[in-house]
Amino acid sequence: MEIERNYYLNKLITKKENHLIKIVTGIRRCGKSYLLDPIFKNYLLENGVDEKHIIKLELDSIENEEYTNPKKLYEYVMNKVIDDKTYYIILDEIQKVDNFESVLNSFLRKPNLDVYVTGSNSKFLSSDIITEFRGRGDEVRVYPLSFSEFMSVYDDNEVKGLDEYINYGGLPLITTFKTREEKIDYLNYQKDNVYINDVVERNDIRNDDELKTLIEIISSSIGSLTNPTKLYNTFVSKGNKSITNKTISLYLKYLEEAFLIEKSKRFDVKGKKYIETPSKYYFVDIGIRNSLINFRQLERTHIMENIIYIELRRRGFNVDVGLVEKRSIENGKKDYKQLEVDFVANKGSDKYYIQSVYSIEDNNKKEQEVQSLLNVGDNFKKIVIVYDHFIKWQDEDGIIYMSLYDFLLNENSLKEA
Repeated sequence: MEIERNYYLNKLITKKENHLIKIVTGIRRCGKSYLLDPIFKNYLLENGVDEKHIIKLELDSIENEEYTNPKKLYEYVMNKVIDDKTYYIILDEIQKVDNFESVLNSFLRKPNLDVYVTGSNSKFLSSDIITEFRGRGDEVRVYPLSFSEFMSVYDDNEVKGLDEYINYGGLPLITTFKTREEKIDYLNYQKDNVYINDVVERNDIRNDDELKTLIEIISSSIGSLTNPTKLYNTFVSKGNKSITNKTISLYLKYLEEAFLIEKSKRFDVKGKKYIETPSKYYFVDIGIRNSLINFRQLERTHIMENIIYIELRRRGFNVDVGLVEKRSIENGKKDYKQLEVDFVANKGSDKYYIQSVYSIEDNNKKEQEVQSLLNVGDNFKKIVIVYDHFIKWQDEDGIIYMSLYDFLLNENSLKEA
């Protein structure tokens, strides 16, 4: 069973032979290695590339341990380059190589080498690497399976498929398990032995109980505005007064660098400026989030918001929390209200204002949900995404109502709305 990941394959195709290092990043187990081999490798072979011109190494394999030495890696690759034709270099888990920046930059100086690397390590996002490559790196961020990708291998209808996706997320191996127990066991193992341990070991965290508590707090409040001070107060309410705001800020940074969570900042839509605090945090995979809280608190309203956010990010949008001020006069007095737009999604010249709404029972609920959209004050599309499978219409104010299913299953759903 091969899961097609055409969105990312097309990204790699457009970046092919662009004289930059293609750096494939993302949460562990999201399918980075699979994207390069077999998906991208098969594309190269099917388009006439000789297999001898594809040089691949899995650097986290014990049999390739010697090539974590940069000089030996360089020699290995260059010994296989015997002509002037293009060679495609695929290096899996490049962070295993000491001083990998120097060997990658050495490959860049060879005109017939086209280099692709994967890595889960936060080093790929650090200012040191940006400085080292000086614009010579080209990041391709990979997310777990989208709902559309998930449904391409799911053998039942969309309604049952979305139930599965909401509960267990989109890590590719999830699609191979048949029972609820198998899926939960897999997610719990990844949570304990991969994701949390990875953060603890990489950052030399000595009190992992505090980190685990922080993750549980964030998991329980996806879609809620928060900041280190609020989180500290929650710790205090649980009887833990030893942690500091600074430590909480560091832990949040570590979780972002491990690709476990993403931060969405508030943006003043009319004032056109960012508000640094508070912010929202969303999980890159909802299955891992559910595992982190032992599959409690599976409120679909919050999970739906998380899934929409990650889908927008997967499609390449920058996503902020919108803040809109509504001014009115009540009983002769000026009244100011701050209203929230769930998502302000920007990509190039495209901009969308999006509300995530589980259901619209009546006109009062509708009016409540669209107040922020009505006060935005510009002509970009305003969309309400509703869980209902059969929602699709536009009201008298030009606001578009779209089913969550339609949004997730159609890559161009926003443009076509």
